[in-house]
Amino acid sequence: MVTLDVRPQLLDTLSALRDRVAAARFPLPLAGAPRARANRDELLAQLDDYLVPRLRDPEAPLLAVVGGSTGAGKSTLVNSLVGRRVSEASVLRPTTRTPVLVCHPEDHHWFSDMRVLPDLTRVWSPQHETTDDLLMSGAEHPARVLRVESAETLPPGLALLDAPDVDSLIADNRALAAELICAADIWIMVTTAARYADAVPWHLLRTAKEYDATLVTVLDRVPHQVVSEVSRQYGALLTKAGLGDVPRFTVPELPESAWGAGLLPTTAVAPLKDWLAHHAQDPAARRHVMLRTAHGLLDSLRSRMSELAGAAAAQYAAALRLTTAVEAAYDGEHARVRDRLRSGAVLSGDALKRWRAFPLDCTAGELLDALVESLVALLLCAVTAADERVDEAWRLEPAGADPALAAGESSVESAEHRIGLAVRRWRRELEEYAEEESRDLERSGAPDPEAVAALVATALLGGRRARTAGEGLAERLGAHGALRLRDRAGRLLGERVDRVMLRERERRLAPLDALDVHPEPQAELIAALSLLQKER
Repeated sequence: MVTLDVRPQLLDTLSALRDRVAAARFPLPLAGAPRARANRDELLAQLDDYLVPRLRDPEAPLLAVVGGSTGAGKSTLVNSLVGRRVSEASVLRPTTRTPVLVCHPEDHHWFSDMRVLPDLTRVWSPQHETTDDLLMSGAEHPARVLRVESAETLPPGLALLDAPDVDSLIADNRALAAELICAADIWIMVTTAARYADAVPWHLLRTAKEYDATLVTVLDRVPHQVVSEVSRQYGALLTKAGLGDVPRFTVPELPESAWGAGLLPTTAVAPLKDWLAHHAQDPAARRHVMLRTAHGLLDSLRSRMSELAGAAAAQYAAALRLTTAVEAAYDGEHARVRDRLRSGAVLSGDALKRWRAFPLDCTAGELLDALVESLVALLLCAVTAADERVDEAWRLEPAGADPALAAGESSVESAEHRIGLAVRRWRRELEEYAEEESRDLERSGAPDPEAVAALVATALLGGRRARTAGEGLAERLGAHGALRLRDRAGRLLGERVDRVMLRERERRLAPLDALDVHPEPQAELIAALSLLQKER
């Protein structure tokens, strides 16, 4: 048996590259994100289901995956190549829900374990009821099943896999079909005389050409009277697409294929079966197939990894712009809050009215209540303005349309509640400071702690309009006590205001942070590709 010369270092490097690809995330709704996610998933499927298993076990049988669009006759073709019905074919579309893999009994062990397609549950029973039960085992997430059959009519060293329709109406079938094709040593693309110019088969053909995979095409159900003309036109299309050297096989339209219920005559599929048997059993042909497909996939990594790295860089750049918008908005409003506090803006409206009535017509508690409400209003106004600036900036960013980021938006009521709790907590701590300073004075002359708290709060929040508050505080506590309390209370106010603005900024950034978009994936993808190229 001819094998590939694969060094362990290459496999280790390839596994490391695979891990970097799996770690790449493209959560933000940028223009290239869907393509990047699809490319990542396809590359992972090819690495997991084909390249790594093939390089580790080059002596394993060749796997030929039969793919194509709905009604192309894939199952009938597989059944006819095997010589008996192993895959369900029917007039109902889509028919192939469960992929079926057929191999020689000697090769059964290669596919009974999880060497390839590890995400698919193996079933051995030919009874379709058993498979259907597995498929329906979960209402939302049906089991992903691979039915493995053995047939002595297939030559050793060859396995056929009948894949679901690549254009199935069922999204899971389409995804599974693409995944199965990624596991192939040989792609057998089946189309019909009526649909050979459709977009779906040509997408698969161009993809195979891009990866330089070993490709075979089958033109099925061709009426006898137009065989030459259709074959000529199809060949011209292949040549124009740069696929003129792809082996082509034509299967005429026969009664057995009309309803997908019978087996085609041996002569109808003999050329294809002979070609497959030759490439499975001839050492040179087998080596050529494996080398072409494996090296084609390895060669494609340069452009595909670079594309993923570019998409990762675009994700991080977008996330950075969104983050910068939040930070700029909140930093600006935070600075405005500090300016307003220094100017005494809190002592206005009802709070100013209460201060002017204190202590004759207003109690210390009422004055503190008014100051708390005014401070809450100032902070709430700042947070609301910051959020509006963020919304405006994010509307200009495609990534800002991600619904997941809306979780960071906050209603006025919830923001008011959070800010109110923080400010009332500041008031309680301020009252504790005032009580400590009052206790230090002689018991007979100790001032009312609540009045002291009201005065220091007014002095801190009122600016020049509250000059007399500082004088009143000095009368009650003495100059040193008043200065000490004012310094402590001022630091506390600054800390609490900073904490409120920081928490609200973190609240707005939290959904973005949860997306875990970092700059590292770009560099890691490029580094993994570089290491692989050196090992090759």
